[in-house]
Amino acid sequence: MFHVKHSPHILLINPWITDFAAYNLWARPLGLLSLAGLLRANGFRITLIDCLDFHVVRKKYGDGKFYKTKIEKPDPLKLIPRNYSQYGIPEEMVLKRLSSVEEKPDLIGITSGMTYWYPGVFKAIEITKKLFHDVPIVLGGIYANLCFDHAKRHSGADIVFKSGDEREVLKLISELTGYQLRTPCLSGRQANSDLRTETYPAFDLYPHLDYVCLSTSRGCPYRCTYCATPVLTKGFVRRDPVKVAEEIGYWTTHYPVTDIAFYDDALLVEASKHIIPILTEVIQRGIQCNFHTPNALHIREMDEEVAGLLFRAGFKTIRLGFETSNETIQSETGGKVDNQELRRAVKYLKRAGYSGEEIGVYVMAGLPGQKAEEVEESIAFVREVGARPILVEYSPIPHTPLFEKAKEISAFDLENEPLFHNNSILPCQWEGFTIDDYRRLKEELRRRE
Repeated sequence: MFHVKHSPHILLINPWITDFAAYNLWARPLGLLSLAGLLRANGFRITLIDCLDFHVVRKKYGDGKFYKTKIEKPDPLKLIPRNYSQYGIPEEMVLKRLSSVEEKPDLIGITSGMTYWYPGVFKAIEITKKLFHDVPIVLGGIYANLCFDHAKRHSGADIVFKSGDEREVLKLISELTGYQLRTPCLSGRQANSDLRTETYPAFDLYPHLDYVCLSTSRGCPYRCTYCATPVLTKGFVRRDPVKVAEEIGYWTTHYPVTDIAFYDDALLVEASKHIIPILTEVIQRGIQCNFHTPNALHIREMDEEVAGLLFRAGFKTIRLGFETSNETIQSETGGKVDNQELRRAVKYLKRAGYSGEEIGVYVMAGLPGQKAEEVEESIAFVREVGARPILVEYSPIPHTPLFEKAKEISAFDLENEPLFHNNSILPCQWEGFTIDDYRRLKEELRRRE
């Protein structure tokens, strides 16, 4: 621990994405920005550098392509016959921003995204250390949590933080800086409390703000075997619907925000207690905004009332989490949905006013042992019910139940090399579902669009 007499200056960094492909679906580092808001509320001074805040082409609702720079592939991926890129702000611009930080930070916090994006995290740590060599660096986020030992051994961070609880982050930063928090009640909070109800994420740190992301809940009551949410988040807690509507009103009133993406994993669960009052408040307050659900909605919770409110409130991007029409796989992976529930949900959404092309349904490809024919059948079923299939590749996630099965099937060393978790390489491909099968299915979908 070191002691800072003045109000500490914290530099927060969201690193680049390094991948074969990446697309900006209203990307913001919500956890890092929530932490920034909490730190400011406790007297800390914050500087933010978001390496992803640089776009070249935006679509109607603010999503679009990242700027990308082709880079050399890491050694484990040398044999993959695809270009590899660094997505986000050009490196020279990041170096310039770091060099122009007016006051040396007392502590640097770096977040991390997908496990296989760690090269961008390592580079951010490396260049930051060169400029601020005696400033402690704390690494957190998804990669740090799921691949804790790998991050400790290889990242170069001084501290790797394995928790998503804001109270623990605040406590750690307070201890490292020797700075007393202004929120004495933190230590007495219940384990499932959500500090985001008291401070908003620090989106105002961005020079241009036309979209924000929002989380109305934390965790998920379902336990899908391929999903990391139960690993990363303990329990399931939701915010007060009125507080959620107030936050939406705040961003759309005080800033030129026209699009909001919901990051929830379970936005529709117990709709009468949560999403229905939220949407009712939004409509009654006359809030004009385009809403999006890139993380997917639970199909089972969709009824006529919910569908109607989604349409009236301004939800433009509807994504449903279906994954497969194979009833055996549905049951084995968590049982969150069945085929008749998808059929019913699409019917309600169309009745509310959505066209079939506006209802995107995620179909998962590349699950351990999955056959190409099963994916084709799932795509055909989605079309049959009148919606648009969207193919998503399975990514093996450490500590999830399906990860053990993936390790048995995959030809890649999933246990020791996070780069092999990359869904772009189809980690669980086999003779029953090859990379050529996947490309054929993708091409067929493109031709139909």
